[in-house]
This record gives sequence, structure tokens and C-alpha cells, in this order.
Amino acid sequence: MGMMQDKVVAITGGGRGIGREVALMMAAEGAKVMVNDLGTGLHGEGADQGPASEVAAEIQAAGGTAGFNTNDISSKEGAENLVAAAVNEFGSIDAVVNNAGILRDTIFHKMEEADWNAVINVNLNGCYNVARAAAPYFKEQELGVFVHMTSVSGLIGNFGQANYASAKMGVAGLSRSIAIDMAHYNVRSNCVSPSGFTRMIGSIPITSDEQAKEFELLKEKLKPEMNAPLVVFLASDHAKNITGQIFATSGNNYYLMSQPRPVVSEFRDGWTPQLVADEFLGEIEDELTPLETLNDVLD
Repeated sequence: MGMMQDKVVAITGGGRGIGREVALMMAAEGAKVMVNDLGTGLHGEGADQGPASEVAAEIQAAGGTAGFNTNDISSKEGAENLVAAAVNEFGSIDAVVNNAGILRDTIFHKMEEADWNAVINVNLNGCYNVARAAAPYFKEQELGVFVHMTSVSGLIGNFGQANYASAKMGVAGLSRSIAIDMAHYNVRSNCVSPSGFTRMIGSIPITSDEQAKEFELLKEKLKPEMNAPLVVFLASDHAKNITGQIFATSGNNYYLMSQPRPVVSEFRDGWTPQLVADEFLGEIEDELTPLETLNDVLD
């Protein structure tokens, strides 16, 4: 009996990279897995049923239970069709892993509206669409789990990813709100900021021998499958008391991330701009967060 025995799990972006590894481990732990992947390129172009169907076939060949789905979860109808496919094929739905994502990295002052909208539509709206489609099932059965993929690009910061960072920070807020709104129905919602040498990292141009060596080290340190145990645990009954949290990984390092809380409180009976400069500034100067990127913060 695996940790996810007979649970029905829908996984978006399950045809490649981290999503594929999560799908394989879910199945190995006894889950019935609906693998969703539109099969687009890294930037959201095109479509191919191959990735989703191949992962489903791999699970079946290993003795597991899986189906595949190629709906576009950036649309309401596509997300609803995905959830319905899982229910129709396996009889229920117990967990959703919102993993699908694309990249269109551009320095902010050069970013085009199309690049912004495409990333928001898949990475944030897609997460909402699938969660919203599954919510009525979870509410009716008074049980269900969401695991959403966020990113340290949003939680901490990174270069050239204003669209991606905004979407992933939005996912963290969405997850927390779902956890609060659906706690009464025994529905849990958590985030994981995963790490893995996938085609996203692999798309970064190599410009030097030193960078090439660093990439080879990253391939060993940040294997996509290293994320799967945490995601499976969070979807399982073993995590029944964990909700509204944000986790992160960096290879074999797992983190529980902090969430925004007041660090300085100062009261005056009527503020003026000058009083802010004279009084509040002195209180907060030592507490200001440095302008760091994810590479400065994580091991």
C-alpha cells in the first residue's frame, strides 16, 4: 500500500520535467494519475499529445494506473474538461497538482504585452482554472488537496522574469486564499517552489566554458525527481494538518518558507511626510530587505 493508494490525482504539465517525475512517483505510491500536458514548446507555442501520452504509457507499463489529457488549462473550458476526464475515467478526484508553466523571459523595460499575457494566462490563470474546476468536487466530498507550483523567482526575485515572477507570486496568494476559503470543507492547499534542471534552465544560452561546467554541476544537484517526494507527501493523508504553507526545494534541500508578516510597527497620532522621514525611516532602515536574487538566498 503506497502513500497515495487509490487516490485520483490530476497533474498539469505532467508530460515533462518536474511534472513527469511527480506523475511517476504518484503512480508508484498507488495513485490513479491523469497526466495533463498540452505539449507546447517552452514559450507556449504549438501542441503535441506525445509527452502526456508517453508518461501515461510509462506508468501503465510499470503496472500503474494512468490516463492522459491534452486540454489547454489556460482556458476555463480546458480546465473543466481535464477535471471531468479524471472523474469520468477513475470515478473521483482527490488531488490536483498545478504544475504547468511556460517562460518568456525578457528584461522588464523591453517586455511586450504578449509575453506578459501568455505567461500570466498559463502560470496563474491556468492554476486558478484547474483549482476552480476541482473545487466543487472537493466541496461536495468534503475532502481534497491542491499542490500548486510557485517559484523563488516570485518569492525572492530574479532577473528578466517580471511576468513569471508575478504569476508565481500570484499563485502563492491564490493557494493561501483557497486554503482559508475551503478549510471548512477539509480541503488543503499548499505551494511548492521546485528546483530542477529542466528544459527551462536548459534554454539559458551557454556563453562560456565556465558556465558550461556550472550547468553540468546543476544537472547533478538539481535533478527534477528530487521534488517528487515532497509533492507526494503534501498530497497524501500524512500531511492532513498542513495547509496554507509555502515550501521550496534546492536539490536535496527542502525548505519551509516564511510568509509576509510585520517586522516593524510604529504609531504616531497623525503622520506627515516629514515625520515619516524623521521617525519611521530610522526604525525601518536596519530591517529593509536587500535587493537579492534567488541565487543570493538559496543554497
